[in-house]
Amino acid sequence: MKAIKAVDKKPELVNVPEPGGDGVRVKVVSSSICGSDLLMMASGAFGDHVIGHEFAGVTGDGRAVAIEPITGCGHCASCDEGNRVHCDAGIYVMGVLGDGGMAEYATVPAANLVELPTGLDIHIASLVEPLAVAVHGLDRARVREGDRILVIGAGPIGLATGAALRHRGIAYDIAARHDHQRIAADQLGAGLNPNGHYDVVIDAVGSSESLLQSAQMVKPLGRVGLLGVSWEAVDLQPQFTAKEAELIPSLGYNCKSPQRNFEEAGAILHRHPSIAGALVTHRFPLDGVTEAFATAADRAAGAIKVVFDVA
Repeated sequence: MKAIKAVDKKPELVNVPEPGGDGVRVKVVSSSICGSDLLMMASGAFGDHVIGHEFAGVTGDGRAVAIEPITGCGHCASCDEGNRVHCDAGIYVMGVLGDGGMAEYATVPAANLVELPTGLDIHIASLVEPLAVAVHGLDRARVREGDRILVIGAGPIGLATGAALRHRGIAYDIAARHDHQRIAADQLGAGLNPNGHYDVVIDAVGSSESLLQSAQMVKPLGRVGLLGVSWEAVDLQPQFTAKEAELIPSLGYNCKSPQRNFEEAGAILHRHPSIAGALVTHRFPLDGVTEAFATAADRAAGAIKVVFDVA
């Protein structure tokens, strides 16, 4: 079958045997490129496995599913609470540490399948994963109705955060760098002129620069939710101490009902399918892997979310 692997720090289309082993066979329909895929590709962090952790497809018995790529032992306290990212056995992410979803088929543990709402187009359902990241970040930051909210960064996670806020009926402003990001944010109901101080700032970038902006914009005793993941050390500004602001990091998602973030994310996308129109800027077949990754890496040229149409 066709699949994408990292070869010499470059994405490459390869032919590999169809997956076997324990788990549920999924025919992949859509798979998308995450910013972390670009960073891991450049750093040589991928091994010899199929990459891709944002994907959705159809099981052999006809169920439309999104895939939680984080697995766990299923027995420790963290797994019992749905926090597989903190599993005692260590973190394991499909498409990062093992075979993922940039392929025609994948074998997935049954516990990692999340059924999609009836009527949701599977071709946009790879967006469920980044939406779940956003939902978890809002929950971690204890965002509630009446809070004044600023989102810093209008890449895929920042825009997904805005979409989740809009779904929850909470107004927000967003700080966007590029014109095409401002257009997408406007489509998602964002205020585009941040001003004053905010109860909660969601940092969807995770750089020293964005943390400085967060410290400047959050109100005293406010909260900064850190969704952006940096691969290098970042500076923590003195303003956090001066303002007694909370810095609340977020990673992954909760994987257990009734707080299962993938379920809310699926409901958000089902109710607001126009989210895909704002986030998805480019689509490619698996054969277009080289152009797809080059496009995803060029945010200034207009890319937000690049999706592979697998089936």
